[in-house]
Amino acid sequence: MTEIRTAATLVLLRDGSGAIEVLLLQRPDRGNFAGGWVFPGGKVEPVDRAGGESVEAEEATARNAATRETAEETGLTVEPGALVPLSQWSPPRDLPVQFHTWFFVAEAPEGEIVMQPSEVVDAAWIRPADALKRHGAGELRLFPPTWVTLDALMAHPTVDAALQAIGQRELQRYVTRQDPQRGLAMWDGDEGYDGAADTEDGPRHRLHVGSLPWRFEHR
Repeated sequence: MTEIRTAATLVLLRDGSGAIEVLLLQRPDRGNFAGGWVFPGGKVEPVDRAGGESVEAEEATARNAATRETAEETGLTVEPGALVPLSQWSPPRDLPVQFHTWFFVAEAPEGEIVMQPSEVVDAAWIRPADALKRHGAGELRLFPPTWVTLDALMAHPTVDAALQAIGQRELQRYVTRQDPQRGLAMWDGDEGYDGAADTEDGPRHRLHVGSLPWRFEHR
């Protein structure tokens, strides 16, 4: 039986020189995200629970978890109400343990980053385009949700523009399906998502992960 758990991630943004910057944290060389660069976040704990079973209560719980984990891992404090919902990510359905993860964005507060040694070995403010370039060169490890989020953020020149645009659109939902033989991660809207064969002009919503640099198709 599949065990479903909830997690939350916070994408902190700040205005940089000519482009926005995001905060990425490097995980220790162990566990599910060994050595990977990720956004602050983690699983929902009992202390995060908001009352009720509604969708609103689920979102409030995720906001609490995202801000708590961010404070623990970075020393940066963000109010839950300042978070803008970005996306929800779920792994392939055949995994025995699945983390249903909320992604939020928010403007980064002022303050020095104080890393939690047990969870974070390095931290960096970096432009999304630079992070993807370094990943493509094999210099840092990213996972598909982080990669796709960074790719989308490149469209926004400032923090204000990013928060406004994201706040005006529907929450993006990703339930991942993998095709290891072709090196693909696919999401709803891709013609191959339910096992159909590709056609030349068919719809695409996929990330090519078989070799570096990764390549995203969405049409």
